[in-house]
Amino acid sequence: MNVSVSHIDPHVLSPACTQYNKRIAANPYIVGTFACIGGGLFGLDISSMSGVLSNPAYLNTFHNPGSNAQGAIVAAMPAGSLLGALLVTKIGDTLGRKKTIIAASIIWVIGAALQSASVDRGMLVVGRIIAGISVGISSAIVPVYQSEITPPSIRGRLVSFQQWSITWGIMLQYFVQFGCSYINGTASFRIPWGLQMIPAIILGIGMLWFPESPRWLIDRGREQEALQILADLHGGGNKKDELVVLEYEEIKQQVDFERNEGAKSYADLFKPGVLRRVILGCSLQMWSQLSGMNVMMYYIIYVFQGAGLTGRRGNLIADSVQYVLNVLFTVPAIWYIDKWGRRWMMILGSFFMGVFLSLVGGLQGGFGEWGSVDNSPVWVIVNQPAVTRAIIVCSYLFVCSFAITMGPVSWTYPAEIFPMRVRGKAVSVATATNWLFNFALAWAVPPALSSIAWKTYFVFAAFNFAASIHFIFCFPETAQRTLEEIEEVFAQNHVFSAWKIKRDVGKKNLHEVLAEKGDKHSLQVKESV
Repeated sequence: MNVSVSHIDPHVLSPACTQYNKRIAANPYIVGTFACIGGGLFGLDISSMSGVLSNPAYLNTFHNPGSNAQGAIVAAMPAGSLLGALLVTKIGDTLGRKKTIIAASIIWVIGAALQSASVDRGMLVVGRIIAGISVGISSAIVPVYQSEITPPSIRGRLVSFQQWSITWGIMLQYFVQFGCSYINGTASFRIPWGLQMIPAIILGIGMLWFPESPRWLIDRGREQEALQILADLHGGGNKKDELVVLEYEEIKQQVDFERNEGAKSYADLFKPGVLRRVILGCSLQMWSQLSGMNVMMYYIIYVFQGAGLTGRRGNLIADSVQYVLNVLFTVPAIWYIDKWGRRWMMILGSFFMGVFLSLVGGLQGGFGEWGSVDNSPVWVIVNQPAVTRAIIVCSYLFVCSFAITMGPVSWTYPAEIFPMRVRGKAVSVATATNWLFNFALAWAVPPALSSIAWKTYFVFAAFNFAASIHFIFCFPETAQRTLEEIEEVFAQNHVFSAWKIKRDVGKKNLHEVLAEKGDKHSLQVKESV
């Protein structure tokens, strides 16, 4: 089908259009997943700490940090991530998505180098804060970049690779930690921390061959470049391809509409129609942290110690099983997220996580007692091997429940629900919410486990049940829609009855989009007359 695109001279293209590899751009899975290495950096950080909590060399070097001090060391990274997530708004809108991802990789290398060379707690904390800034930037900008360059039919699947890359980062770093645990001395933790620089270097260099977001280019008036990139992404280089023209016209209409709505500022986040979505995005990231998943990742050694699993090697092996399950069970979610939809994955995931945490808390409370591990008070199961195994299994099932549901959705949903004019700022605020709660929980959980012990699990179980109820009433389905069609979804309102919004709302074909454009043009002509 031959269609035309107005105001575009196909022979006049900016040299910037050639600054990417067209073969890479033509493969949606490559162009949509490579930047996920940025998510893997977060995973590397998680297990870079969880793998050393019982390492004698680490404990001696940093003077045996107590529960509060260890919580502060772990929390330094999400504190930096909070700052990075707020900075990414200005950086992402100014530099563009591509250059921002490259900048994040450079910052990570600096932070990882400082951590690897650290000789005291202060230097370690500074290194973790700097690395956290990188994670905050990449965790906000990568899902936005993915959502803006991938076709809607597989957008959820590709953005979900962000979560999968996190799980890979956790698992790979943990096994490196496990292998280096056989090394005597500080090299047992310095080598794994130093190796974290390699993925960031690959990301920073590799992104040079990837295209910029066409939506960002159109928003900056660089429409010729955007059209060429869209053609390379979705039309095999053919700028007259129906899908290419459809997406280009939809983006143009949406950007033009948003430009007329007002200036780009944080005040836009409080406008009618936007505030609701900001609340949804921030709430989802909040519930993702309050689910307790990152607690189980950071402090799984403490959890299994309390379950009665003794011996450093045995604990490390049991931990590694959990990380492998996290990777494996994320795969079905990636493959089926666009078929299953976002809503039911959130609802069922939160419910089952609440169930399994309740079982862990009940078993701990019913069969445990106060004891001492490494001269620290610990609520522990003693001489109850069946109970120990049950707690470990329930912990595994909890992780599987998160991996197959909330994990991928928590990154996909906030990246696709916001209008273009506020997308960068809104996603950064939502991601900042994630890191704010991550910071608070990372610091608070070690003292909680040493004071209220098994009751901690019931606190997180209650959060999960509350989240499930919230998802039922307030979160509409967004699967298999373009970012512009999602505008129609939220135009339906149903603020507290999200289930009433049907999955075909907002669907349009090329003729409908062009007809709308013609109607709007006619109206503008009449108004000018």
